[in-house]
Amino acid sequence: MEIRTLSPEEVKETATATATATSNPQARAIPIDDIDATFKTQYTDLISAPLGSKVLSFSDEWFADASNLLTPTPPIRKIGVFTHAGAWYDGWETRRHNTEPADWVVIRLGVASGKVAGVEIDTAFFNGNHAPEIAVEGCFASESDEEEVKKSDYKGWETILGIQECGPSQRHGWLLEKVTEKAYTHVRLLMYPDGGIARFRLYGVAVPVFPQSTSEVFELSATTMGGVATSCSDQHFGTKDNLLLPGRGVDMGDGWETKRTRGEHVDWVIIRLGSKGVIDKIVIDTAHFRGNFPQKVQVFAGEFDKEPGVNDQAWVEVLEPQKSGPDKEHVYTEEVLKEIDGKEYTHAKLVIIPDGGVKRFRVFGRRV
Repeated sequence: MEIRTLSPEEVKETATATATATSNPQARAIPIDDIDATFKTQYTDLISAPLGSKVLSFSDEWFADASNLLTPTPPIRKIGVFTHAGAWYDGWETRRHNTEPADWVVIRLGVASGKVAGVEIDTAFFNGNHAPEIAVEGCFASESDEEEVKKSDYKGWETILGIQECGPSQRHGWLLEKVTEKAYTHVRLLMYPDGGIARFRLYGVAVPVFPQSTSEVFELSATTMGGVATSCSDQHFGTKDNLLLPGRGVDMGDGWETKRTRGEHVDWVIIRLGSKGVIDKIVIDTAHFRGNFPQKVQVFAGEFDKEPGVNDQAWVEVLEPQKSGPDKEHVYTEEVLKEIDGKEYTHAKLVIIPDGGVKRFRVFGRRV
């Protein structure tokens, strides 16, 4: 595939951008131990494969597929395993000796569009062949323009994150000074000059397309509509963010599952809805959880100006404890829900008794 050729003037501009990115506080490096706490409590990975994000084009993927960048699970290693191209790697790896300034990959977001807050690059197991530097660009393009966006000479890219240095076999995170004012539909990851990257995360806020009619019922809690799982009591086996993904998943690994407990106990997760709304229906799906589903489920809702705590006094019980079952979508409508008529809520809290696994938590309603 043809790689874009930069003029001497553009190379000079790139060098200037590198110096700016190094000294300018517009992007702040995040310590490895703080990456999850910084991004996963309030933002969404806009390019996660389960959301429907997709690699559209790339300069090269000789050693390892670019699509691996979007895998939601952590990278793995297979020592001594080789393919026709070379050693097996769980990531994106290009040929050596790139004659152009950078290799690149173009990705369509998994949401209608999104504003970016930060970037994570993981070079896990790439040691001696990792990407020395990276940068991220974005654009807003309609579906009809996508063929142009895929091309190496597309001119519509804007810098989201200037060139940043990467190290071998480690996670790297950068928090932008502020969430981008512009929403993007596509991003391009640049790798200077070549090498390998295991995972790419683009954290931000989904900018959904809401129904025009305020009487139309839709999934207020969905990630694609701006819903975010902000906190939980435990996520030992499966993360809280999985609860808001589309579809019913493929196995227990893409749900929310807490560790086993003894004695009286409850686990919980708090969801910030994508829009303030009036609740119409709640769905709690235990797909694939057959011997470890919660014994009972309970739901609270509330209207908050800031992120609430689990014991905030403003929580209102909208679903009393209900017996749960294995591998099943449990649907709760106005026949069993309470405190929903004319009530407007910004957050929901799912409580599982005493512990266990839930695949999806869906709150349907009408936008205020």
